[in-house]
Amino acid sequence: MQQYTSSNSRKWVRAILLSSITAMVATGCTTVNPYTREDQTAKSTSGALIGAVAGAAIGVASSSKSDRGKGALIGAASGAALGGGIGYYMDVQETKLRQQLESTGISVTRNGDQIVLNMPNAITFGVDQSNLSKQAMDALHNVALVVNEYDKTQLNIYGFTDSTGSESYNLRLSQVRASEVSNYLVRSGVAAKRVLAKGMGEAHPIASNANEQGRSQNRRVEIVLSPTAS
Repeated sequence: MQQYTSSNSRKWVRAILLSSITAMVATGCTTVNPYTREDQTAKSTSGALIGAVAGAAIGVASSSKSDRGKGALIGAASGAALGGGIGYYMDVQETKLRQQLESTGISVTRNGDQIVLNMPNAITFGVDQSNLSKQAMDALHNVALVVNEYDKTQLNIYGFTDSTGSESYNLRLSQVRASEVSNYLVRSGVAAKRVLAKGMGEAHPIASNANEQGRSQNRRVEIVLSPTAS
């Protein structure tokens, strides 16, 4: 009994590894994104490989002893397609956002399958104000153009302040600013169910609050785009 179990375990492991390598090779064959003409292999391969391993594990767990090798192969193939697809989807969206937001003052960074748009307060709101500037509205209009095209993403909008003033006041101000950005995106055609606004106050500074340069960096709104499940 022990020999049977060990032998089959090795087969499942080989199936998982084989499926993972196959996913990597298959994804790596397409090195140029047909929409952006940029090399997207690294990100999409990573997503496919992670999906393959996870799918293979699920396939093994949900199959009978006699079918676990087959289950691993099927699960790995499905996982690779899903993982690679999400990475590719976010790759193209990221590139289009970079194009639309060039020279706006809004930075675009990638964190795994998330895209983070950092809107510094210098281009969004006046000091102690909650009305969006014309520059911010123009930039958000461009954001809406892209995210309306790629509707399989959730937009989490976070408002941040520096530590000047009371903590409760800063929390309220950050919520109002996040809501202003959210409302403008909805008015620009983004489905309200895709948008969540939250004020973070003076929490999570990205620079020192001991000087004005640092405080100006902490006063910001971040839009975090994450892939949805469907």
